[in-house]
Order: sequence, then C-alpha cells, then structure tokens
Amino acid sequence: MTSQPDVVVIGAGAAGLMCALTAGYAGRRVLVLDHANKAGKKILMSGGGRCNFTNLATEPANFFSANPHFAISALKRYRPEHFVELVERHGVDYVEKAPGQLFCADSAKALLNVLLTECQWAGVDIRLKTVVEGIEPAGEGMRLVTSSGRIDTGAVVVATGGLSIPSMGASGFGYGIARQFGLEVTETRPALVPFTLTSQWKSRVADLAGVSCDVSVSCRNRCYHEPMLFTHRGLSGPAMLQISSVWMPGDELIINLLPGIDAYQALTAARRQTPRRRLSGWLAEQLPKRLAQALIEWYGADGMLAERSNHALSEWAERLKAWRLKPAGTEGWRTAEVTMGGIDTRAISSRTFEVVSLPQLRFIGEVLDVTGELGGHNFQWAWASGVACGESF
Repeated sequence: MTSQPDVVVIGAGAAGLMCALTAGYAGRRVLVLDHANKAGKKILMSGGGRCNFTNLATEPANFFSANPHFAISALKRYRPEHFVELVERHGVDYVEKAPGQLFCADSAKALLNVLLTECQWAGVDIRLKTVVEGIEPAGEGMRLVTSSGRIDTGAVVVATGGLSIPSMGASGFGYGIARQFGLEVTETRPALVPFTLTSQWKSRVADLAGVSCDVSVSCRNRCYHEPMLFTHRGLSGPAMLQISSVWMPGDELIINLLPGIDAYQALTAARRQTPRRRLSGWLAEQLPKRLAQALIEWYGADGMLAERSNHALSEWAERLKAWRLKPAGTEGWRTAEVTMGGIDTRAISSRTFEVVSLPQLRFIGEVLDVTGELGGHNFQWAWASGVACGESF
C-alpha cells in the first residue's frame, strides 16, 4: 500500500481526532493511524465512563510544565466554551458535577461519536490496528513504514499520549520518535494517581476503606481542598490525585481533616459548653464515625472533654489540622490518569506545534510536557492543542 495524504496523525485519541477533523475541514487529506482496535479508548473510560471533557475555568495556571508559557497561546485560542458549543450542536447532554467540571450526562460514547462523526464529515480516514514501525524525513515531507505498508505524507502529527494506564495501550512510542529526531524528553512520572502507604499505615487504614471526607492537603507549596478517600492500599480521591502531581518520593503530606475550622477554638468551645461530652463523640460530629474512632485508637484513649487540658486539646487540634503522613509511593502507571513531564516544548512552536528544526513533524496533547490538574483540564489541552495544530495546515 502506498498512500499520499497531506497529514498523517498517529494516535486516535482526543488530541489526534481533534487535530484530524480540524485539518480535514481546512481541506487537507488526513489519515489517522492507531495500533488499537478502537478509537478513543481513554475517552471512553475516563470519568467513570462519562468523561470529564472540559473545565469552564481552564487557565494556563492549571497546568504544570518546565516551560509554563508554552500552553498559553493554544488555550487562549480554543476555549472551553468552543468545545461546549460543539457538544451542544450534536445534542449531547452534559452535567456540571463540580464547579466548572463538565461530564457527559450518560456515556462518554456520545462524546466519542461527536469526534468520529466530525472526522467522517471532514473526510478523515481512520485506520485502526495499524502499527507504525518507522518514520523518517522524505524531502520536504515524511515517510512512514507501517504494518500495512509504506506511507508518504506532507506532515506527521504525533498524538500518542503518555505512559498512563498501559492496559489501554499507552506506551512511550511518542517519546521514542522525539528522541529519534534529537528532541529532549523531560523526566516522566505518574500523576493524578492514588498513594500507597507504608505497612504500618496500610494496616491502620485498611478498616477505613470506602470512607471519604473533605480535606485540604498540602505539599511543596501547593494546597488542594477536595474530598479524600481511604482505600485498602492507601489514599485516593480528588485531593490525593491533585497533590500527587507535585509530590515526590520522600515528601510528607500535610492533611487538614477539618478545613475551614479552627480546631483548637472549636475544641475549647465544646469543652466549655458540653464538658461531659466525650472526645470521640465530638470527633464523630466533625468526621465520619469510622475515621473518628480510628483517630482515638491511633492517638490516645477516649475521655470527657473536661478531662483534657489546653495542651492536650492543642495536640489534638494540631493532629486534625496538620495530620502528617509520608506515603510509601503511588499506584504508578497502572492507575495514573496522566503523565507528568514529556517532550520538552522549547523545541516546539506554540502556534503550530511543529518541531522548529523539522516543520513537517509535530507533537500535540499529553505526549508534550504539559500536564493539567484534575477536573477536565487535560481534555481541554487535548482539544486546544489539536485545533491549534490542525488549523496551521
């Protein structure tokens, strides 16, 4: 097979499909290749199968990168409301589960169908179960060797994602292409991922699996106020996923179990007003009962508030507002939602996403060193980078 499309997009995920349909509508002949047997697998599984497809409050400040200014241009040109307009035009129902966080009302299949329909209307050819075995410059274009034969094209867009969730087909393929052409790849690590605990703490919290509570968690000058979930292996929930993006091995997490409350003032006021109330009873009013009981077991015997000195109440207040915990690690790539790090963007144009030294080669989406916080920001980056690249052809 010898084919000569104007653009070949490697990767039929969010960024790749968005780039393909945009370039197709611009009049380009576009071919999308993917080794998987189905397009948009990560779209289908994200958000519990309902896909948190954007965040209305997305700003460059919601992203991590060694080159933080890189994402500004694309994010400003393609805003969340632009993608919402596309979704609404296709009649897809959605809900705002948390401020700014938009999810499909039913299934992410509806969202994937929007992208595939738009690709069809734009004349995009999508070929699945096709492995790219080699890529090289060919004059002013590019040549690919695939499991289906050779393909000559004007430009190649790499939209292969990162290393997260290898069971969905994730690999370091895009990083390999970057290194082949002399691009740097910053250190990669799992992000938006649950924590595992040391053996002592793992056994302590095992009985709390399924318990959730609102917390604020701090690490490396970042603080997130979100729910935390205890699991059989450690800590999860939005708060832990968020802070995992800045946590490094050996770091301590500082967890405020009563955010928005001055724990010491609340305890001394309770002692004054209801001196015969037991500490466990007061804790159970502030926290899930199983967590309250566990804290008593971990840190000291129960008793009436009247029996607690100011110093003792101060110690409890410190525990509640600054519970210090050093995770053993994270769940790793198996459950990480995204990859922190990636292709160094200093060699990439923020306007067209082309490699400055080789314009017929481009990189978009998660494969780049641009990683969003939890809550739909990473999908918005996929849409924005895809559109910016697609419009430039």
